[in-house]
Amino acid sequence: MSQPFSNQLVRCECCPRQCGVNRRAGQTGFCRIGAGALIAHAGLHQGEEPPISGTRGSGTIFFAGCNLRCVFCQNYQISQEFKPAQMQTLTTDKLADEMLRLAQAGAHNINLVSPSHVIFQAADAIVAARAKGLAIPIVYNSNGYDSVAALRQIRGLVDIYLPDIKYLSNDLARRYSGASDYADVIPEVLREMLDQVGHLDLDDDGIARRGLLVRHLVLPGAADDSRRCLALLAQLAPDTHVSIMSQYSPQHRASRCPEIDRPLTVREYDEVTDYAVELGLENAFIQELRSRHRYLPDFHRDRPFE
Repeated sequence: MSQPFSNQLVRCECCPRQCGVNRRAGQTGFCRIGAGALIAHAGLHQGEEPPISGTRGSGTIFFAGCNLRCVFCQNYQISQEFKPAQMQTLTTDKLADEMLRLAQAGAHNINLVSPSHVIFQAADAIVAARAKGLAIPIVYNSNGYDSVAALRQIRGLVDIYLPDIKYLSNDLARRYSGASDYADVIPEVLREMLDQVGHLDLDDDGIARRGLLVRHLVLPGAADDSRRCLALLAQLAPDTHVSIMSQYSPQHRASRCPEIDRPLTVREYDEVTDYAVELGLENAFIQELRSRHRYLPDFHRDRPFE
């Protein structure tokens, strides 16, 4: 029998931070999460892209903690200001059972939200859930700040990769997310994900079965960097599916950065989407600008997205 993936938490190098702490001994690194997977919310979610949410919803499991510190994070209640005592720490078997519960509730897929810092705990749970009969796709829904080495170790366990490409500027990444090497990391992450699962493949009902779907959130005043992000995707492959998101809202600590302490304008968003067309990125999902209010969760409620 192979060793559990989570054995590697003795010296944690599961993300680009390379903290090196012994999470099995109770130590925590940048993400503030120990050896257990801390769950903030699990349920059917209709707010993802149409191939992910479908008609019945995506079976989302939101992990607490994060390996970024985005000043504008919409999920800051669980990514940065979370209180472990108010959340569930699940063992491998319990996390696997949660996946099976969501599948039985009708989920099109199991959507692991913010898994980069718990990638090995999640991997163990996927193996356990598959052994118990889980048959729907696994979605790895990350901020893009992933370890390529860790992704290679879980090859074959993920069906759909749903990463962000937040920046191709380390200056912006440092200022807004506390990650001075994000722009260096993300190109290879995307190449590895595409190599593992290929382009997005849909069934006859338009539901994703396998493949890569990349998200990019357009930030106020950062159109030049958005263009660089889209250009990278076009270079990766013009067939890449990309979701160009307009839902930016100045949440959390965005007021500390005056240049992004405002909503996105229609003109800014249109400039970016027009550039995607120029690049030949035909597989692009576009949002209405008013969607910025539709997707703001409140994790203090039992149903955060209602």
